[in-house]
Amino acid sequence: MGGKPVATRLYLPQSLGDGGTLGLDHQRAHYLRAVLRLKRGDHVAVFNAEDGEWDAEIEGLGKGWASLALTERRRPPAPEPDVQLVFAPIKRARLDFLVEKATELGAAKLQPVYTQHTDVSRVNTERLAANAREAAEQCERLSVPDVAEPVDFRALLATWPTERRILLCAESGSAPPIAEVLARHAAQPAASAVTAPWAIMTGPEGGFHGSELDALRKLPFVAPVGLGPRVLRADTAALAALACWQAWLGDGRDDPPFRRS
Repeated sequence: MGGKPVATRLYLPQSLGDGGTLGLDHQRAHYLRAVLRLKRGDHVAVFNAEDGEWDAEIEGLGKGWASLALTERRRPPAPEPDVQLVFAPIKRARLDFLVEKATELGAAKLQPVYTQHTDVSRVNTERLAANAREAAEQCERLSVPDVAEPVDFRALLATWPTERRILLCAESGSAPPIAEVLARHAAQPAASAVTAPWAIMTGPEGGFHGSELDALRKLPFVAPVGLGPRVLRADTAALAALACWQAWLGDGRDDPPFRRS
């Protein structure tokens, strides 16, 4: 496996298979033709979580249209850690950064949640989904995280599946260090990056309201953790916790991706 050198990777949700031909939408066709200045016969890689990554040759390319011929599979589909990021929305620039980096760190789902101290009242999930897709294309992962619509904090807890544990980044109160909690779970025989569903939860810049922290701490599937002696911004805390989770319970011990020629 490996395929020919490619100019870019494209996420395509449609079914991918050997010998198939795919048409691209106007935006993707414009990107190949006007931005990358590719031409007929050039190669790109296309991917999704269900079918893996495939080499594709540009069969035709015009103004607003393109067709690709799939030639060979570069990588088969593979299971990924099931970790979600639940976060209070923050200002646009930092939110875009958070979504991009959380995608690079392997988050499977991005769930905005409105807490009592959340200042941001509107979230453009279409923009965030586009950011997530572009980050996935750049970082060699095969999936693109789901970007969910924002929900109210109490509504989120009311419908939360109890089998999915929550790693709560507690900015105040008593909480053991994150490494201590994750090491304890990693030592359990049932701990598995593939089968054990988790979520990491962070609050807004002003922190969780006391009543919200109390409600979370009472739930048996919530594990409060501390992130050290410094006060972290909301996006920093989320990414630090996600990186720690991947190192202990996710795929942080796997080999780096193969290097393309």
